[in-house]
Amino acid sequence: MAQAGAPVAQQTEGGAPGAPGGVATEHGAGHAGAGGGAAGGAPAGAGTPTTAGHGAGESALLADNDAREFERRWQDVQVGFVDEPQRCVQEADGLVAEVMQRLADGFARERKDLESQWASGGEASTEDLRVALQRYRSFFNRLLETS
Repeated sequence: MAQAGAPVAQQTEGGAPGAPGGVATEHGAGHAGAGGGAAGGAPAGAGTPTTAGHGAGESALLADNDAREFERRWQDVQVGFVDEPQRCVQEADGLVAEVMQRLADGFARERKDLESQWASGGEASTEDLRVALQRYRSFFNRLLETS
């Protein structure tokens, strides 16, 4: 664990710079070591989801303000570790669970939107199906980016 007060970029898992704890955000596609978040500069937008790093028609899984709040809470966990390590580990566990749930909800919502576009019960043209497959490919790649 990095020392309290060290720059956020040095406190990520494995010492890699990036969003605190590798929190998956629209800024860095969830990779520890990706830019964005508190260490990478101010996020675009003020509380609205962005599509930075995603193809056209893709929405962010976390709104900027949600990602910033998760990052702030993660920073609080790290800073408090010196004085209350057990409490901080419990808070880290809860925070990770909350982020995972929020991401799962976002992915489920996006999949439902994709499915509703082609599974409307009527005959879909080849072009409509081609576009649907492209969107599924993009969505699939986003799922893999979070690993």
